[in-house]
Amino acid sequence: MYLDYFGFKEPPFTLTPNPDFLFLSRCHQEAYAHLLYAIESRAGFIELSGEVGTGKTTLVRTLLTQLSPEKYKSALIFNPTLSPLTLLQEVNREFGLPFACCDTRELHQSLNEFLISENSEDRTVVLVIDEAQNLSRDVLEQVRLISNLETEREKLIQIVLVGQTELKTLLARDDLRQLSQRITVRYHLDRMDEADIHGYIRHRIRIAAEGREPVSFTGAALKKITGSSKGLPRLINSICDRALLLAYTKDAKEVSAKMAKTAIIDLFNEIKPYPYRLIAAVTASFLIFAVICVGYLQTGKAQAPAPAPAVTVQVQPQKPPELLGGVRLLQEMLRSAGHFSGTSTGVFDAATEAAVKSFQRKEGLAVDGRPGGQTLMRLYQKTGGEFSPYSTAQTVKGEVPK
Repeated sequence: MYLDYFGFKEPPFTLTPNPDFLFLSRCHQEAYAHLLYAIESRAGFIELSGEVGTGKTTLVRTLLTQLSPEKYKSALIFNPTLSPLTLLQEVNREFGLPFACCDTRELHQSLNEFLISENSEDRTVVLVIDEAQNLSRDVLEQVRLISNLETEREKLIQIVLVGQTELKTLLARDDLRQLSQRITVRYHLDRMDEADIHGYIRHRIRIAAEGREPVSFTGAALKKITGSSKGLPRLINSICDRALLLAYTKDAKEVSAKMAKTAIIDLFNEIKPYPYRLIAAVTASFLIFAVICVGYLQTGKAQAPAPAPAVTVQVQPQKPPELLGGVRLLQEMLRSAGHFSGTSTGVFDAATEAAVKSFQRKEGLAVDGRPGGQTLMRLYQKTGGEFSPYSTAQTVKGEVPK
């Protein structure tokens, strides 16, 4: 509804995972570094966990799009509520192998021959299983058996288990210790901090508006969004989408704190179903009434509450956090790649756009000046993940146990 008003090419805050909108916050940089390093070093088993809405699926899908078909074969399984047999059939189907039969041994044999063939061509096979916290014990055992396909020197398939926080609890079970002991690389994707949230919102607006920022959020609005979203991208998107709709209805090009607050209240009222809100309200009213009745019974009369003593609170002014991510991070990456020589101001200006285009042109990407998911991931790979002091991703480059 508001796309034409703001001049967006596409909605900036949809909930659908879209690699073009990937924002490399500090935690996403480190998660990507873990995944990329584990896959390139053929670590075997990899675990990526995180709360609902932290951007795990977007990160993984973007990673898969960046794996060169000449060097990698990849598959993504996102319906894990399968039986051991149907999981194996689905894996074979994703890799273009025979999958219709119901003989587990035959399916395993086809997969093993495929893996050996790909290994002889020096290609790495990657299997990603999303929503892995929903896998049953029997299916996880099938996953472990797939991981047994290996040569004397290395794993033939790299398996990435992606799931919510419950995945960590699941893999810690004693009856799954054989599987858990094989996981050599683990990473838990944390929520974004305040600085990353500010950069994330501006980033999505610029991508949707092809490099422009036709709408802005006041500092007070950003603080409300930060506090209510708890750093979860999915909640940030939902709040910002509603806030932009409010700005559109008020013919405004700036989202105020009041608009953000209205969007937050609207969202959380929608999340909590009406019957539960009604029950909660009735219950609260009953409890208040009961407390009043007990007070009257104990004292025989209503007592006026004593005035509370005055308390003086000294509020120390806080310095706003320095934005270390977002555009400044992009400028540092472009500098490392040899395409940017200006000052890292954190402002997406003409020089930064020109540097993005220069990098895209050199790498054979679509030259549009937009730092979308593919551009960021290619830039990350070219610079080796060295973003100090903006990231600690380089610390994962130690030896991976066999």
